[in-house]
Amino acid sequence: MNILVVDDEKLIREVISEYLTLEGFTVMEATDGIDAVNKFKKNDINLVIMDIMMPNMDGYTACREIKKIKEVPFIMLSARSEEYDKLIGFDLGIDDYVTKPFSPKELVARVKAILKRDNKSNIIVLGGIKIDDLAHEVFIDNKLIELTPKEYDLLKYLIQNKNIALSREKLLSNIWGYDFYGDDRTIDTHIKTLRQHLGKYRDLIKTIRGMGYKIEYKEED
Repeated sequence: MNILVVDDEKLIREVISEYLTLEGFTVMEATDGIDAVNKFKKNDINLVIMDIMMPNMDGYTACREIKKIKEVPFIMLSARSEEYDKLIGFDLGIDDYVTKPFSPKELVARVKAILKRDNKSNIIVLGGIKIDDLAHEVFIDNKLIELTPKEYDLLKYLIQNKNIALSREKLLSNIWGYDFYGDDRTIDTHIKTLRQHLGKYRDLIKTIRGMGYKIEYKEED
């Protein structure tokens, strides 16, 4: 499990990292919100522990930016305990809120509880296709298949939005990001290779002429 610890105070980062490492987690550190977003883009992160009050980019803003990339559990840290701060955090979809000073052991316990709970909701099944989002693995009829990171993200997004027609522009912005300077051929190429990987389930991906794609699937009665 990879955890990103974000705080502008070095000592706090080091203490949290030490306790998490002792529990078997892989820890990456970031010094502010901008650093956090950049590291999140380059690494497969399973959970983020983030301070709110930081220079350059605060924790709330960084949380919003990260959630545009991928939905992961968040624990927010703050020296303040006002209800207003907590409401902002929960409106952003964070999972827990810890007020400084805090017990590192309690923080680790909260991390474990969130990941244990989140693990149950990170198994995505569509017929014979199963995605283990925490392990970042895809199985076809219980057989592991190899996908590139973008093929994985594309398949997951299509399944999460099954039976919804998705334009190429929407797929580009959600999978590659708003600052990606590509064209429709990027999507078409990845859809082609993704269909090849899906084998007998390839026809679940339908082409919407002049628009984009969708996964069409009807639950069995």
